[in-house]
Amino acid sequence: MARPRIKDVARRAGVSEKTVSNVINDYAHVSERTRTAVREAIDELGYRVNLAGRHLRRGRTGIIALVVPELDIPYFADLATLIITEAERNAMTVLVHQTREDRRRELAALEGFGSDFADGLILSPLTLTGTDLRDRPGAPPTVLLGERVRPGQADHVAIDNERAAREATVHLLELGRRRIWVIGGKEGTEPGTAEVRSAGHRAALEAAGLPWDPAVLLRVENFRALDGALAVRRLLDAGETPDGLLCLNDQLALGAMRELHDRGLRVPEDVAVVGFDDVEGGRFSVPSLTTVAPDKHAVARVALELLMVRISERDTGGAITPPRERVVAHRLLVRESSMGTGSRA
Repeated sequence: MARPRIKDVARRAGVSEKTVSNVINDYAHVSERTRTAVREAIDELGYRVNLAGRHLRRGRTGIIALVVPELDIPYFADLATLIITEAERNAMTVLVHQTREDRRRELAALEGFGSDFADGLILSPLTLTGTDLRDRPGAPPTVLLGERVRPGQADHVAIDNERAAREATVHLLELGRRRIWVIGGKEGTEPGTAEVRSAGHRAALEAAGLPWDPAVLLRVENFRALDGALAVRRLLDAGETPDGLLCLNDQLALGAMRELHDRGLRVPEDVAVVGFDDVEGGRFSVPSLTTVAPDKHAVARVALELLMVRISERDTGGAITPPRERVVAHRLLVRESSMGTGSRA
């Protein structure tokens, strides 16, 4: 079977070959209806763009670097998959780099790895400071994910983490829980997601007329299930009796639930547990995990949209617009770890 050509796409979509070319090259003046028709025709016919020629003409590599702390943390694996899918829709290839929370690796990524191999960068930093983000001569177009940034430093995509944590804490309070501890956050790092979520927890307690103690934030070495289990072990060994746990990712929550089980405590009867991220394992754990679910599809889509605009601004030499903040949706998925059997979202 002959390989489909641009004229075949034009015929299928009912448009001119020039219009197909405009859609492929992401020109802004094409209507959304026409753009959708052309993309559907491309998918139906299996048309493949000559990326090498296209990128050569534009002076691009066609590569986006996605830099995350660790791919074996399920949230980042999920996000990488979604970003790769969005990049393919923009005829871009994604190279994924793990920093392992190493500051030198994050700085190298921020500086474009010392070369021009990538057209742009999507970065989820854990160690970078505001100074790092401001001082970037010659760095590639960049979009930042998460909370370890300050407004105005670069394009930034995140959920409203403070509100999300506040809603999760209110959920626990409405269940009658009063001794609610927070598991997450690392010592010796710049304020980031853990601190923002902890602020939401505090706001919910204070709104309910309950005291807040900074000691209820249990720091961890990492964000894995083992770290959640160890945090609960320390808590119980110290004689504390929590009746609620807000874990700042689902891996911590899953580890916490295991340790509670091993110590003879029932979830949720004795201790209600809420996580963050909505990873697949939480749906199938016993009990299933109540969690804050960020709209990961929106995170990926918005990050790519922002990055492609920045790449286009650089290519055309036009005015560079100020950094943009984008907040995407989240929701609380109530399951068995807080509400008991039969509560599965």
